[in-house]
Amino acid sequence: MDAGGKPRKASARLDGQAQNRSLERGLEILKAFRPGADVLGNSELAEKTGIAKATVSRLTQTLVTAGLLVHDPRARAYRLGATVLSLALAVRLGNPVLQAALPLMRSASDRLRVNVGLATADHDEMVYLDSVRYNRKSALRTVVSGQRVPIELTSLGRAYLAAVSEDQRVAFLRRLQTRRPAKFAVLEQQIVEAIDCVKQNRYCAAAWQLEVVALSTPLVISGLPVYVVNMSLSTPEPLPKVVERLHAPLLSLRSSILDAMDQSLAETSPPL
Repeated sequence: MDAGGKPRKASARLDGQAQNRSLERGLEILKAFRPGADVLGNSELAEKTGIAKATVSRLTQTLVTAGLLVHDPRARAYRLGATVLSLALAVRLGNPVLQAALPLMRSASDRLRVNVGLATADHDEMVYLDSVRYNRKSALRTVVSGQRVPIELTSLGRAYLAAVSEDQRVAFLRRLQTRRPAKFAVLEQQIVEAIDCVKQNRYCAAAWQLEVVALSTPLVISGLPVYVVNMSLSTPEPLPKVVERLHAPLLSLRSSILDAMDQSLAETSPPL
């Protein structure tokens, strides 16, 4: 059983072993492209991924042929191709958890005047599938689909760690110690406290950005990766007051999403 009381299947997102090294390296090149790093040359890709430049050069040529990258001759660099956008659209339209959760997330955002997000893990980061922002002005949207946030700093990531296996948590902490040795002791303690909070209360909270408070709870559904739903808002209020106000609505939203998923899975299951 997981921290939320649902059966869990082990996820390999944090510590899975690569089965095809070339494919893994190609995917690492694609993931190096992010907002603010949308045009990258072979040298930059090699630096960002740790892959040898000669190997990067071969892989970028293959990715161009596949339509996943486009070569920009003026910049002597690469951009993501339109094929990647179509894959992202397929994720948004085809993800069963997002389809079940999104109407409920919108309703909760409107009713509570908070931001509501749904995310899952990709290696050592959480990736938003969607984020319903209470402020509808697009210019003020700071979190969008596909945005990444660090597991170790966020309530999203810490709630995720509470729902995965002990082996996966240990593997993540080992990597974290290598990546952030100076801050590891403090971060490890904060993660342990958050995991304990999820086990006891089914949610955890964090305020890793100035005047931004977030509460998160894991969604664990048999046969699917672990997802996390959060509520956040910009406020000068102290974290305990926000937690007192939002923890019950967050858990209610979690229950509604799980109920919607149960119904969806029952409707799509083949008859006996």
